[in-house]
Amino acid sequence: MTTTGTGLEGLTTEAVDPRFDAIDLMSISELAALMNDNDHVVPTAVRSALPQIVPALEAATARMQQGGRLVYVGAGTPGRIGVLDASECPPTFSTPPELVFAVIAGGPEAIAGAVEGAEDDAEAGAASMDETQIGPLDTVVGIASSGRTPFVVAAVRRARERGALTVGLSCNSDTALSAEAEHGIEVLVGPELVSGSTRLKAGTAQKLVLNMFSTILMIQLGKTYGNLMVDVTASNAKLKLRATGIVARITGVDVDTAREALEESGYIVKRAVLKIARGMDADRADSALLEAGGRLRIALEANR
Repeated sequence: MTTTGTGLEGLTTEAVDPRFDAIDLMSISELAALMNDNDHVVPTAVRSALPQIVPALEAATARMQQGGRLVYVGAGTPGRIGVLDASECPPTFSTPPELVFAVIAGGPEAIAGAVEGAEDDAEAGAASMDETQIGPLDTVVGIASSGRTPFVVAAVRRARERGALTVGLSCNSDTALSAEAEHGIEVLVGPELVSGSTRLKAGTAQKLVLNMFSTILMIQLGKTYGNLMVDVTASNAKLKLRATGIVARITGVDVDTAREALEESGYIVKRAVLKIARGMDADRADSALLEAGGRLRIALEANR
């Protein structure tokens, strides 16, 4: 595995793997099998990074439980992956948009297209942390496959100066991003099938780690009951059906009763459950949930 004399030497994400030097001669079925085989290393690499991931999550949980925010910062593919993960939190967990959000180099225009030079603008990266008023309760996760993207490194440095918990997620060893962050997470997935195309294994690894961050943090904040998403926003027909099924499953009532309780509770699952299980109206249910820190299980057990 080699890199050329371009200043990218030593980055495994840029290495050229000779195993893949004839992929342009392969059939579609051969390429599909090869890509699938190559992707198998990603979950193992993420598991190897768990000793780095878990302490970062523990620290982030402590801050978010005090009202802090989760902020992803990236450029290009990593930035888009951050946007994707953050944008899923409001519909899945009914979080306000400002609780979990992403900053991408080049701004919203960079989500669907390239903004030339944006990732190299360290000054803009630092300024983005000032603009979003990053503070001591916030967790900032910088994402860069190479671990050296100037926009991201500068953003993490500035976030740390502002007192935030900082995490650097990359796919290389001993990166500048890890050095700037309080918690460095390095998921080593090796060279890509198409050399340097880090939207492949590196992108998959980043998606898996961000899935862990948003999901585990939301579980810790009481956004689930068991494995049921009791804070789901029932904004369409499918999600209303899902909410109905969740209420019926938790309370043991039939679907019609669950639907009626949801309709009377503004389609808020936790309210509907407490209405059925404890006879609470909306105001009393909200008070019980507030006292329980938003955790439905605790509210149910405290009001037996």
